[in-house]
This record gives sequence, C-alpha cells and structure tokens, in this order.
Amino acid sequence: MIVKELYLESIRLEESSLAHYIHHLLEEQKISLGDNISKLDFDQADHQKVSELIQNNVLGFHKVNIYSLKMKQNDYVFIFADSKPRAVNFYSESFHYAPLNCHEYSLDFELARGNGVISFRDMRKEFMSFPAIAGYFERVGC
Repeated sequence: MIVKELYLESIRLEESSLAHYIHHLLEEQKISLGDNISKLDFDQADHQKVSELIQNNVLGFHKVNIYSLKMKQNDYVFIFADSKPRAVNFYSESFHYAPLNCHEYSLDFELARGNGVISFRDMRKEFMSFPAIAGYFERVGC
C-alpha cells in the first residue's frame, strides 16, 4: 500500500489523528504520496505541530457516529450524532421521554434497504445536518 491510499482511507474513515500525521509529514516533505507506507515514521513528526493541526481541525473532520436507542421492548431508532449524549438528548427532545438504552454501532454495519443493502457510512451521506434520525427497527419474534 502506498501513502496516498492510506491517507485517503484515513480521511474516508475519519481517522483524524492518522490523517493529520500523514498531512504533516507530507507538508514537511518527509514522505511523498507515492511512497510505500513502510516509509512512514511518525517519530519524524513534530508532535506539537500535529497536535495543533488536530486541535485546529485543518482537515475539516466532523465525525458523526450512529447510535441505536431503545424506544420500548422491541422498537429502536437509529440516530446520527457526534456523541452519545447528543444522541440521547436529541431522542429526548424528539420523543419527549428518555430512551431505555443507547448503544453505538459501527458505521460499516450494513442493513437491508429496499432490494439491496446499505451501510450506515453510506446512509450518512444522505443527510445534510446532524443529529438526524436514520431510521427505525422493530425486532420481531422475540
């Protein structure tokens, strides 16, 4: 794998620290996009500078996760939010009662939709603002 592939993957997966470290090493010309990832040496990075890049979010990350909130015995709602407390708060404001529980799911979790499947990561691209309700799930036969 080359640096460019890892860099793009870190951005796609919103791995902020990794992406900012690679960005810094590229800026400092310690590596190039065509290098093999075996040339990555994070000890060459100025950790203070990278910390500032991350804090200033120079790559523009806005991490959004997916949470399953239990409404009642077999009913759940999936909410995109930047944190668990924000998902719970959005649920409480939307439904006027607290959820029974709240669990984070992987954005790569796939579910059936129509005649196909979609991951939460791909579904998230359909929303312009967050928090947002992604959908509902009813567990049948339990």
